[in-house]
Amino acid sequence: MLEIHELEVCYGHISALKGISLQVPEGQIVTLIGANGAGKTTTIRAITGLIAPRRGRIRFAGQEIQGRPTHTLMRLGLAVSPEGRRIFANLNVKENLLLGGYHRRDGHDWRQDQEWIFQLFPRLQERLEQPAGTLSGGEQQMLALARALMSRPRLLLLDEPSLGLAPLLVKELFKTLEHVHRRGTTLLLVEQNAFAALKIAHYGYVLETGRIVLAGPGPELLHHPRVKAAYLGEQEISNP
Repeated sequence: MLEIHELEVCYGHISALKGISLQVPEGQIVTLIGANGAGKTTTIRAITGLIAPRRGRIRFAGQEIQGRPTHTLMRLGLAVSPEGRRIFANLNVKENLLLGGYHRRDGHDWRQDQEWIFQLFPRLQERLEQPAGTLSGGEQQMLALARALMSRPRLLLLDEPSLGLAPLLVKELFKTLEHVHRRGTTLLLVEQNAFAALKIAHYGYVLETGRIVLAGPGPELLHHPRVKAAYLGEQEISNP
């Protein structure tokens, strides 16, 4: 579904991505893990057209999308839940959800999706008229994810969704992502929380200083010595 080939991105003279290649097959959860500054968010920004690559190709659903305006990608079935949530703080919850599906014209299906969102996140339904900026951090993350899902994406990009959340909320979040996947959405999950991401991923890539240094099935990477040493604690592995 998504193919990235030899992607290079620079910020001035600084090379942020140094020729990375990866694939996200339809129907799978793929994760890109790495430390802060490894280039994970840059990858998302390049896919969504917020940064122009210096070199390389990005294909989604058989079409090359590098250089396309960001807003046109949603119509192709691509959505993103960005790092830092980026909700519209001055709008209420309902208005944020409406903006997530602004391009849709299928009113009945839209309402069905909204009901499904409320099943996933009952607290959002309770706070429909509440300004989004007054929600808790966990509720804001729910809203960012829900807003992206309202576009009914074929591929959902998630940039550090667990950042700043308490452990119980992280566990709840990843259960929700598995549910979203079972409903038919392909996921590309960019995460610092390697343990949680690899537990649900079919396939994973490890990004270090702009290069892919390891790749393989999620369960294999979860127990790879290099990954365990760099990102995981032995206690987490022995007590999943």
